[in-house]
Amino acid sequence: MTFNLQQILIILCWGICVAGFAYYAATIAREITYVTLADGRKTERKIPLLMRLLLPFVQNLSGVVKAKALDKARSQADWMIVAAGLEGLLTADEFLALKYLMPIACGGVWTALVLAFGALMPESFFAKNWLALSLLGVFWFYVYPLSWLRRTLKRRHLSIMKSLPFVLDLLTLSVEAGMDFMSALQRNCERRKLDPLNEELIRMTKEIQVGTPRRTALRNMADRVRQPDLKSVAFALIQADELGVSIGSILRIQSEQLRGRRFDRAEKLANEAPVKMLGPLMLCIFPAVFVILLGPILMQAAKSSIL
Repeated sequence: MTFNLQQILIILCWGICVAGFAYYAATIAREITYVTLADGRKTERKIPLLMRLLLPFVQNLSGVVKAKALDKARSQADWMIVAAGLEGLLTADEFLALKYLMPIACGGVWTALVLAFGALMPESFFAKNWLALSLLGVFWFYVYPLSWLRRTLKRRHLSIMKSLPFVLDLLTLSVEAGMDFMSALQRNCERRKLDPLNEELIRMTKEIQVGTPRRTALRNMADRVRQPDLKSVAFALIQADELGVSIGSILRIQSEQLRGRRFDRAEKLANEAPVKMLGPLMLCIFPAVFVILLGPILMQAAKSSIL
């Protein structure tokens, strides 16, 4: 394959651009990002490299994302960032700016790549479908930030859901053994590993220590996280505090209810498994069985017809 002068210049320019971008990306990738917890400890949080590359440029869109029309989107993004454990690492304005900057910057680079490949190979798939590929790339870069944030929030909620029954069992045993609720909660936070549930409980205990009423701290945690199981436990403890009911009995009831819900969810997933397996079964296993069973017969028939 021979290249003319124009193609050589295009390749050279793209090579310089790629080398410069690779150096910048390597510099950003070596940086480690942390969030500071309520007790002063730092824990690592990861933001996708593509979003970290664009973070230094989000200030250019500050006037756009602060518009009155985006108040609802800003409020929703702010809650999702806090609930996902990214508070202090990413703000709602930065997230909205990334959401609009990525399709412009990354979508532009993607479109330029598609056009470059089309120019180098005029008869290729890129040259014939450059417009569809460009629009598809711009759309993917637009939905990527929100999709990533939702996945991060879902993983955090799942971790809280899995840890909560065990934590309630420990708190129940401690309270029923004579320890008050706050001492049991602080002891649990100190001895357990640092997971999403422990981070939220640490934040709640610190709020209480600085003078926030326990009911308010529990309500703040429920509103901040909005995980259904944790929200149910928090409101049950608030009601027990208001009515003067024994916290130990409330914790035991909540633990039993959460384990029942977990069993119901597991049973539901088990019932859904055969339906989910039907697609791979029809697409992969049945054709393979068909080939194995009928392959020798067809080959024998073909040999017979040739003879």
